[in-house]
Formats: sequence, structure tokens, C-alpha cells
Amino acid sequence: MDFTFTEEQQAAVEAAQAVFSGIAPDSVPSPALLPGAVADDFDRALWHRLADADLLGLPITPEHGGAGLDPLALCLVLRESAKVLARVPLLESGAAALTLQKYAADGLRTEVLPQVATGDLVVTAAAAGRTGHEPAERAVEARQDGTDWILNGLQTAVPWGGAADRILLPAHTADGHAVLALVPRTHPGVTLADQVSTNGERLAEVGLDGVRLDDREVITDPAAWELLRHLLTVGTCALALGLGEQVLTMTSDYTSKREQFGHPVATFQAVAVQAADRFIDLRAMEATLWQAAWRLTTDAAGPLPPAGDVAVAKIWASEGVRRVVQTAQHLHGGFGADTDYPLHRYHAWAKQLELSLGPAAAHEEALGDLLAAHPLG
Repeated sequence: MDFTFTEEQQAAVEAAQAVFSGIAPDSVPSPALLPGAVADDFDRALWHRLADADLLGLPITPEHGGAGLDPLALCLVLRESAKVLARVPLLESGAAALTLQKYAADGLRTEVLPQVATGDLVVTAAAAGRTGHEPAERAVEARQDGTDWILNGLQTAVPWGGAADRILLPAHTADGHAVLALVPRTHPGVTLADQVSTNGERLAEVGLDGVRLDDREVITDPAAWELLRHLLTVGTCALALGLGEQVLTMTSDYTSKREQFGHPVATFQAVAVQAADRFIDLRAMEATLWQAAWRLTTDAAGPLPPAGDVAVAKIWASEGVRRVVQTAQHLHGGFGADTDYPLHRYHAWAKQLELSLGPAAAHEEALGDLLAAHPLG
């Protein structure tokens, strides 16, 4: 069986590497040294470079100005973006585009997707709900009023919510069905409150008070929200993998140059064993990531629904990225505790990715529920 990526997917990686090659993660202030967010907006210049490289339209069909690639290609690009801590809503935009591509009405796809591909329309996605500890769709109520929909509720911790043009968010109907609504940020009834994430980036608490949307701006198929949630989770795993790989490279470089007793510390057995363990973590993160991303691209049956593979990937991503940055800080010695050193920003991002869309324990519980509902024996 051939596990290599396609030529198109490999070309996307090369294009991403070319765009991200000029990014310096240490050029952004450390979140620990600022009273608020590290910046007021995401990196618009980088966003336009990604658009010029046709990377924002990867998951969008050629009919709407994109490349028509699958979630695997998006994850490959996200992996590269995390190595430089790229401050752009690439995950949210890509996941939203894939979901809209599959489930939105023709008119909405024609209106939105070409602008997403060119970078002229920025779409983010909400997935934390009211508190981050409950099903996100329960945080907003959606009811029909003729041909319109009325939304009331609140979504917290929306990435780039104050900068995006539209927010794709889940809601529930009176009978408990999940729907997705594409809400313009400046729509009447929408209020925004600034929030700051663990990694120092801006989030937004999005309130909806009698927000009225046209019927075509609401997707009523519950599978749409399930897909969006899975895409965001798998994309977070891709970011964790890329960040972890970069951190291990930084650690390898440092321990190869740092000497004690006349020898590089990398030659000490205790150091080498810890680095080897983290390399194994990364390979497990990679294998489970591609398995989960592949399940989202195919209708092939498995012993569990795709949600099972997504849960396994997030368990490994959360635990793995935490162990990688902890080991890196330990092996860096004093530099590992220096907030001026780039490793500090990677640690902050790692903690954010570890907890985003649920820590390992939450996905272990979800996996247990799936195993109970789908006995493998």
C-alpha cells in the first residue's frame, strides 16, 4: 500500500514552505511580557501572501476558484504554518470552506467561496460554546420565522472573531437538532467582547441577540456541524505536530552546541533518551493525524465512526505536544525558563493547542463512549 502524498499535496507543502520561510517567530513579543494581546490583528501581509500562493483556496473546488484538494492537504499546510507560529486564521478558514463546500446552498457557495480563495473574505469558526465545557451547539438557539432564522445566545473564545468578516457558528433548534449559521461580524444584533488566549492571540466572545439571517445562510443538515468540528480538531492536531517538530529541532540544535565537561550535552545518555522519546511521540502524533484526516476524506467503513479516529488523534496531539515542550524546556536549562527566548512562545502555543477543542481526557471519554456503542468484538 502506498502511503506517500500525491503530487498536488506535496506541491502545497512546497508552496507553504516558500511562503513561511520569511517568518521569524521571535519577532512577535512574548505573551508573558504584555498586559493584553500580542497584536490587534492577525498578520494581514502573510494572509495576502498565502492568497497569492493559492493556499487559501486549497479545499475549494476549481469552480469557485480553488484547487479542490482534501483535508489532508490542508493539514499539511497547517503543519508548516505551526513551525513558524503563523498568526493567521488558516485553520478556521480552511475548515469553514470545506464545510461550506459540502453543505451550503449553491447561492451561498457562489457568493462566499471565491472571496475566501482570494483572501478578500475572512471566515472564522466558533466551536467552544458558552463556557468551553459543553456542546457548542447548545450555546445558541435558532428558530425559524417564516423564511428567516432568529439566533439568540453566545459563543466564547472565537478565534480572530473581532477581525473576521463572517463567523460560522453552531446552534440548536427547539427539537435539539444542530444547525450551522454563517453570521456577518457587523450584522445587527451581533456584539463582540475582546478576549485573549493562552498564546496571547485575540479571541472574541460573540453575543447574538435576535440576529435575523436569511434561510440560505443557515445549514440545517446536522452532519455539517459534525464535519466542521472534526475538521477543526484534526487541524489542531496538525498544528500541534508542526509545532512539536519545530520544538524538537530547536532542542536538538541547542543540545548539540551546549557543552558540559567538554562534550555536547546531546551526547549524554539521559539527554539522548529523552529526545528519542519525544521523537517517538511525534511519530505517533503523525500516524494518528493522517489516519483521522484520511477518514474525513473517504467513505470507507471502519470499526468505529470517523469520530473515533479524530479522538485518538487529539489524544496523542494533546499529550504529545505537552511532553515535547516540557522536555524542551528541561533540556534548554535556563533558556527554557527565559520569556525572551523563542521557546517560550512555542510553549504558550502548545498549551493552547493541547486544550483547544478538548484536552486528552475529554477525548478519552468520547472514545470510551464510542467503543461502548460500537463493540469491536
